[in-house]
Amino acid sequence: MASRSPGVFQRYRWRELGLFIIPFIILLVAMTQLLLADADPRSSLSVKNLPTVQGLIPVLGLIAGLIAVNVIMSIFFRKADQMLLPLVGLLSSIGVLMATRLGPDIGIPSLGSQQLLWVLLGLAFCLITIFVLRNINWLERYKYTWAFISFLVLLPSVISGIRSFHTNAPARDILNFGPLHLQPSEFLKISIVIFFAAYLSENRDMIAQGHLRLGPLRLPPLRQLGPLVVMLAMALLIFLVVHELGLALLIYSLFLCMTYLASSKLSYVISSLAIFVLLAFVGYSLLGYVRSRFAVVSVNVVNWTPASEQLYQEQGGAGQIVQGLIALASGGILGSGLGLGHPGGPGFVPVVESDMILTALGEELGLAGLFAIFGIYLLIIYRGYRIAIEASDPFNQLLAAGLTSIFAIQTLIISAGNLKFMPLTGIPLPFLSYGGSSILANYIIIGILLRISYNTARERDGTA
Repeated sequence: MASRSPGVFQRYRWRELGLFIIPFIILLVAMTQLLLADADPRSSLSVKNLPTVQGLIPVLGLIAGLIAVNVIMSIFFRKADQMLLPLVGLLSSIGVLMATRLGPDIGIPSLGSQQLLWVLLGLAFCLITIFVLRNINWLERYKYTWAFISFLVLLPSVISGIRSFHTNAPARDILNFGPLHLQPSEFLKISIVIFFAAYLSENRDMIAQGHLRLGPLRLPPLRQLGPLVVMLAMALLIFLVVHELGLALLIYSLFLCMTYLASSKLSYVISSLAIFVLLAFVGYSLLGYVRSRFAVVSVNVVNWTPASEQLYQEQGGAGQIVQGLIALASGGILGSGLGLGHPGGPGFVPVVESDMILTALGEELGLAGLFAIFGIYLLIIYRGYRIAIEASDPFNQLLAAGLTSIFAIQTLIISAGNLKFMPLTGIPLPFLSYGGSSILANYIIIGILLRISYNTARERDGTA
């Protein structure tokens, strides 16, 4: 007797839809709270003062977009991972809410609508990625093309950095296409991970064995080591010329993570970290840009001194970090409430909508809210690494692990910068910081991860 194919209701991604209910409820409740916070405090609460449907349009638009993606995934890719999109949708929802809340304070009333548009475009890019990448392994065949694309994407920033080499400010990493302003470095991280995954999966045996002796270390042969050194030189180029410490840290950290995953050799990581410390010391000694960043980290916020005041008043000094720490401290455990804090506006946290979004969340959602947000990131990282573990071949495993590591490293770098544990960089907090390029690049990564999980599930069921 022939087996019957599952019906429509059995094929639907009910688990994903059920998990979407959580961000939907949070969106509606938080948007209502935000609108009530903006209402006239002198008026009494009544049915007439409740938010209108028109005020909830940004939230309803995002809910409609997420439901549409759920339906499309149920029709075409029902076997893909069902937890990633709800988690990402929850973070994106919080990002849209915070952009809506901060927009009027920083003089951009349409900031929330702009962020919503970027999230909807990101969801579209995610679906396009899943449809286009029917066979992930074709990315592996063009690894040197991806390396060339990485250099090409970085070229505008390098040229801008050379022109402003003697300044302490990072180079302008923006490409203008009419009304659109894209940040190429956000797409650079994807091409670099593809190159690392393809190259390391092809040469993993030679890299793991290590035939070249250098003192106590056993390194890969020069033929296998050369391309990796060239890609690391890119990170050094970013550090020295572009003055973008965050991007250099991201590339170097990705190299360490993926090299260890491919070779299981801790000695490679330790030796690379030793080289990094040496280069950091040289950079600190030669570059005023690096010294000024570390001086901000060393500012004493508790015992205020004349030196602290001078650093606080300097342009590009400690003012941004100090204001951010004050915002975090004022939030306490439970926060002031959405719309009831003062993270934006003149005299408060500069660039709060992107670089310092964590401080705004900490002020209004409190320490408990930040712990919840970090928990969501941990779940995304867990699902990404699980997709990597279940993948059927080394390239897909390294690709999924490398792309997931991007979220982990970026979150660590920008969070540590906001909390004054390390120098602040311009890396955005994934899915929460305002910025179109970041949103699009992150959703492309989610699309690749979902495609890998879908292909793995089909191979496991024998339907590939």
